[in-house]
Amino acid sequence: MVEHDDILSEAEREALAVVSAPVAPKPVVLVVDDNPVNSGALSLYLKSRGIDSMVADGAQEAMFKLHYEPRIALMITDLRMEPKDGLELIRQIRESERAALSIIVVSGDTDVKEAVDVMHLGVVDFLLKPVDLGKLLGLVKRELRIE
Repeated sequence: MVEHDDILSEAEREALAVVSAPVAPKPVVLVVDDNPVNSGALSLYLKSRGIDSMVADGAQEAMFKLHYEPRIALMITDLRMEPKDGLELIRQIRESERAALSIIVVSGDTDVKEAVDVMHLGVVDFLLKPVDLGKLLGLVKRELRIE
């Protein structure tokens, strides 16, 4: 009796593996700002560049979304927010199950001490408003490992 263990050729087996392999979920950028105009504009900019994004209206909503949306791979946050500021949000994330999350800070009003405190929390970068969108896009692509 003939053995039929190798019905498929090696090339067919490789092609089948590619077709049947689960597709990795597309990463999402979470944009956090208590000003919906700012977060909406930045989210639309990212989407126009082919990057999935969602917004959170402040720290509390950001923590909720980070807990329930595992595709979030990067957060861009403002520092000046009410009732909880961005610095406190970053501290809370660094003490959570999402401690390794890549974070980019954007702020229009800060002092040197605050900027140093933020950098000590392991953020990717600290950008001043108005944000250089080219630089921000480069950072986002690098963190998400996309071309």
